Amino acid sequence: MKKIQKIKFDMYKWCQDLFPICRSITGDGIQKTLKYFEKLNPSLKRIKFKSRSKVFDWTVPLEWNIKDAYIKHSSGKKFADFKKSNLHVVNFSIPINKYIKKKDLIKKIHTLKNFKNAIPYVTSYYKRDWGFCLSYNEKKKLPDGNYKIFIDSEIKKGNLHLSHAILNGKKKNEIFFSSYVCHPSMANNELSGPVVLNALIKYIKTNYKKTKYTYRFVLLPETIGSIAYLSRYKSILKKKVMMGFNLSCLGDDKAYSIIKGPNKDDLSYKALYSILRNKKKLKVYDFRHRGSDERQYCSPGIDLPVVGFCRSKYGEYKEYHTDRDNLKLISQKSLEQSLEVLKNLVDVCEVSLFPKTQTFCEPNLSKRNLYPTTSTLFSMTTDLKLRKDILAFSNGKRSIFDLSEILDNDVLKICSEIKILKKNKLII
Repeated sequence: MKKIQKIKFDMYKWCQDLFPICRSITGDGIQKTLKYFEKLNPSLKRIKFKSRSKVFDWTVPLEWNIKDAYIKHSSGKKFADFKKSNLHVVNFSIPINKYIKKKDLIKKIHTLKNFKNAIPYVTSYYKRDWGFCLSYNEKKKLPDGNYKIFIDSEIKKGNLHLSHAILNGKKKNEIFFSSYVCHPSMANNELSGPVVLNALIKYIKTNYKKTKYTYRFVLLPETIGSIAYLSRYKSILKKKVMMGFNLSCLGDDKAYSIIKGPNKDDLSYKALYSILRNKKKLKVYDFRHRGSDERQYCSPGIDLPVVGFCRSKYGEYKEYHTDRDNLKLISQKSLEQSLEVLKNLVDVCEVSLFPKTQTFCEPNLSKRNLYPTTSTLFSMTTDLKLRKDILAFSNGKRSIFDLSEILDNDVLKICSEIKILKKNKLII
């Protein structure tokens, strides 16, 4: 395998570019976001589903767009100004322009009592409604009197948009990566997953002229997007996907997190765990704690081997689904660390996912300068024992991630040894 190029991708800059966009599950915001990524990676191709079309038990929603929204007191003072924060309006709010008394307005304002200075993120995708979001402290300061409520939005027939890229390899077996692009201005929860996914596409295309495995990447609106995608590609995915990873919340500097699928021993979990096993902070969550699109990919009848990969798991950090999940919460360094995990996973798979020893009985390592020609009590170093153990357990059925568990050793070190053994034609 050729030497891997160490290229840095300016993922934080990508987040800065995309942060101001008011995204939703449909509409201009998500289309602008997908267009941005499609320009970064032309391999990404657009897929559309018409509004009101059926996708399994769901109906594709109408397109929603918004230009402005605010609450204005009779004194002229504005509150919940959409142009200052697009989280101020309930996502998918219907258009409204009328005057209202304070006691009626209060019922339509969402706050967080346990996070008093934060603006919450609230949606109403499948029920025609409207509302505003304020910090708890700001809501308490609303003066008495009458208010004008104004939401300049539009709900119309159109399409649900998503993008996917398929990087074909020598084998049809697929390694699948998915992330979502439907949230407005939130950095860790929304943008970190898609930017890491796009950097991974660039990494593979830069370093591999032809991969061993096929890699599939999907960017979509959460829940309805994965359901729609599965409604069209279910048969192909069930046939081809051997490992899958749902990427979310990868930009902060907290613990790494894995959300298991319902099959606790699937290859995806073994792969991700083997890469992360030596991290100082690692949290593993049972499938009962699922919350993103692994819900759809792993559902009965679909049964794809998909696990979730996060830093701080969604819902487990204070800033989640608030305006405090901003660009200060993430960093280029943390995004690079998350990307490094996935780069290592790809590199390991491309070296030898199911290593198989090529000799009957133990090979003669000495004649290949892989073992001392003079044997003593102290000949067997830790590294030499690992080399022999890899040969002893590599039957073509055990994955390299199984070897990491069996030999209780770092998968990257095992991968390095396998490269040496492959060079000497002792393993394929």
